[in-house]
Amino acid sequence: MSRSGAWRLIALIGVLALAWSVPASVAADDVNVYANIGASNLDPALAGLHPIVYVPNELGASVTVIDATTLKVVKTIRVGSYPHHVTPAWDLRSLLVNNMRSNALTVIDPWSIAKVGRVPMAAPYNLYFTPDGTTAIDIAEPLDRIVFYDRATWANLGRVEIPSRGPDHADFSADGSYFLVSTEYGGWVYKVDVAQRAIVGALKVGGSPVDIKLSADSSIFYVANQGRGGVSLVDAMSMTEIGFLPTGAGTHGFAVSRDGTSLYTSNRRAGTISVIDFATRAVVATWDVGGSPDMLSVSIDGTQLWASNRWNDNVSVIDTGDGNVMTRIKAGNGPHGLTYFPQPGRFSLGHNGVYR
Repeated sequence: MSRSGAWRLIALIGVLALAWSVPASVAADDVNVYANIGASNLDPALAGLHPIVYVPNELGASVTVIDATTLKVVKTIRVGSYPHHVTPAWDLRSLLVNNMRSNALTVIDPWSIAKVGRVPMAAPYNLYFTPDGTTAIDIAEPLDRIVFYDRATWANLGRVEIPSRGPDHADFSADGSYFLVSTEYGGWVYKVDVAQRAIVGALKVGGSPVDIKLSADSSIFYVANQGRGGVSLVDAMSMTEIGFLPTGAGTHGFAVSRDGTSLYTSNRRAGTISVIDFATRAVVATWDVGGSPDMLSVSIDGTQLWASNRWNDNVSVIDTGDGNVMTRIKAGNGPHGLTYFPQPGRFSLGHNGVYR
């Protein structure tokens, strides 16, 4: 069977399986998945930790460390080859640098701001954790696969081969029973059942889908598409695109506002940030910030949005009140999945800091 034929078969099987393989999502009135990311919900164990922004430099094999208070670079940490994202651990006690070409994670202690370990892992482009904290999920982009690990021991638990090129970003359902994963080079979004470790649905959105975020009420997923210049609204129960929001050329990364009401969206080629309102599912503002904004991270109090400028070797600090750029800070070569740490939340789902 051809690869395209396999995709269509998987999509059909996934749709037929929806009625029995995955529980129905929680009703919109019963959940706010971002209820615990408000500024007052910072883990007490992290309260004394000085806020730092960690910027992985894809082409520099390093992480630029920026003091979020003084807005100054305080050190550079040498890591592995092609570091793509700095991922807060599920328990919020360490940071994990995804070194894709070195096949390993670099472990950073946020108290000493120093390397303290190394974890072998297959081509980690992105790293996620199941909401219950039992499992780590390695998005091995160049291998077109997802690898599951025991989070406590890092024992390999198995893998899922993705039948489209470039698995990239993901996000979980409200109950954690499944997640959606994008394929940047194939134009597909796949639904993966966590317990079965199997694909149970598929949707061809076309273009180049990248970041994914669940809506605050858990009713839909937002999928950034840098090829189509906007955001798909995806119903994961039927695996259909129910809407599309044009935002700007090169739509790439997401971050949820501190109050959980808005979704900041970077448009890398346009040099803009769009603000999507969760309640109305509409773009309510677009900020011209210049540069090439890529991945995003929000300050503890929510007043600042930090953006790595992938092609400009710097980081922008943006005022979330008016969208103005407060300053730009020099980083390394090819800054990518930065994280502002610490942040409020009960636990980290991974990536560059997705909290619930």
